[in-house]
Amino acid sequence: MKNRLFGLAASILLCVFSAAHAQESSREPLKIGGPEANVKRLMETRLKPGTVIDSVTRTPFFGLFEVRVGGEIVYTDEKVTYVFHGSVLDGKTMENLTQERIDKLSAIKFDDLPVASSIKLVNGNGKRRIAYFADPNCGYCKKFERESLSQLKDATIFIYVYPILSPDSMVKSKSIWCSPDRLKAWNDWMIKGQPPTAAGTCETPIESVQAIGQRMRVNATPTIFLSNGRRIPGAISLAQLESAITEASK
Repeated sequence: MKNRLFGLAASILLCVFSAAHAQESSREPLKIGGPEANVKRLMETRLKPGTVIDSVTRTPFFGLFEVRVGGEIVYTDEKVTYVFHGSVLDGKTMENLTQERIDKLSAIKFDDLPVASSIKLVNGNGKRRIAYFADPNCGYCKKFERESLSQLKDATIFIYVYPILSPDSMVKSKSIWCSPDRLKAWNDWMIKGQPPTAAGTCETPIESVQAIGQRMRVNATPTIFLSNGRRIPGAISLAQLESAITEASK
């Protein structure tokens, strides 16, 4: 995750340093296709080769355009003279407009998740639902499980085993999935530190979960999805999780 963000930051920095050159070439004629298409074309010529621009959208402020690159948003003018990397706040409410857009663009359709490919944990009446992508060797996931998930009341948690950290993560993932009691094997390892012992030779959905996660740009663990599709990266506290679930149910 850090490497991806570093690469994007380096690309943005390159674009900013080229601003002086952009000013000199500001007489460059716009190509047919509208200002969004022109911004996309100019950004592609100035960012690191291979960088994929997902979308360009005109914003309602200062004539700027929102440029989405992966999970990041930057802003620029019509001729890409300057590029702004940071959050835009509403001056009246102080709400983070950039984060709101990121949340909206990164949301998923919760009901499209393949629940049969998850390990299901039910706390209490299980009325509330969340999905959770975790690598078995992820220290932050273990912290999140101990301090938040295990204390979350009346919730069904769909755990998607998502080995992305090391080859050993895949070995442990397959062993857990092939255990007679998957949930027990998962909890024994993630909470108690007892390694799984089953041979990981059964058929598993782990590769398909990896493919789904990649399509949804799950680039780090833990990553949580709420019932309204909102994505939450990172090991948030129980209070933050409760607040987010409550907000998602409105």
